[in-house]
Amino acid sequence: MTVKIDKNIVGYRVKPNDSAEPAAPAAKEEEQHQPIEMNEHIERPDFLLGTTYKIKPPVDEHAMYITINDILLNEDTDHEVRQPYEIFINSKSMEHFQWVIALTRVISAVFRKGGDVTFLVEELRSVYDPNGGYFRKGGVFMPSLVAEIGAVIEKHMKAIGLIESEEMSEVSRRILAEKKAEFESRQKESSNDGDTGGYPSNATTCGKCNTKAVVVMDGCATCLSCGDSKCS
Repeated sequence: MTVKIDKNIVGYRVKPNDSAEPAAPAAKEEEQHQPIEMNEHIERPDFLLGTTYKIKPPVDEHAMYITINDILLNEDTDHEVRQPYEIFINSKSMEHFQWVIALTRVISAVFRKGGDVTFLVEELRSVYDPNGGYFRKGGVFMPSLVAEIGAVIEKHMKAIGLIESEEMSEVSRRILAEKKAEFESRQKESSNDGDTGGYPSNATTCGKCNTKAVVVMDGCATCLSCGDSKCS
């Protein structure tokens, strides 16, 4: 219908399309169903999933108990994920009390910040004790006590799926077992105590897995723990 305008135009507005009006609630509903990601504004729930790890470094008289509590986000949905929320370290020894408390507070704050927190593992495992490291049970070398705490966090992140585990195939395990048996038969000696983890006593430390399990076979240095070889 044509309308004649016989007055001056002093303003105008665009009339909304009735068919487009339901779009706003739909967009709002879609926003509400977005998966929740870890961030510092998420309040601590009354219940958290916790795992405690025990370590007994030879440089300390008492054992340490490392507890990592996880929060479950988007529970019972396709986006359900388990994220570390806080960490506590307890020990009878008061020698490391101050720096342990400081370390746990900083790590917990990084956990709650969200994003990719796996970088913590590399940072902690790169800390070296100026007095030298030590071999933990199984023959794995630890450059410092802080590095072993980093190894525990790495183990936990692998358990909850934040870090992918690099496990050897059954074929690789069988080959390594055969190499180990062959080497021991040649040398006619092996050490089975808790410090070497059953690897030959003259084995050296592997640069990949830090286990004292590298032997020279047929002129090639091979790790009997992770399979790393200088000839591959």
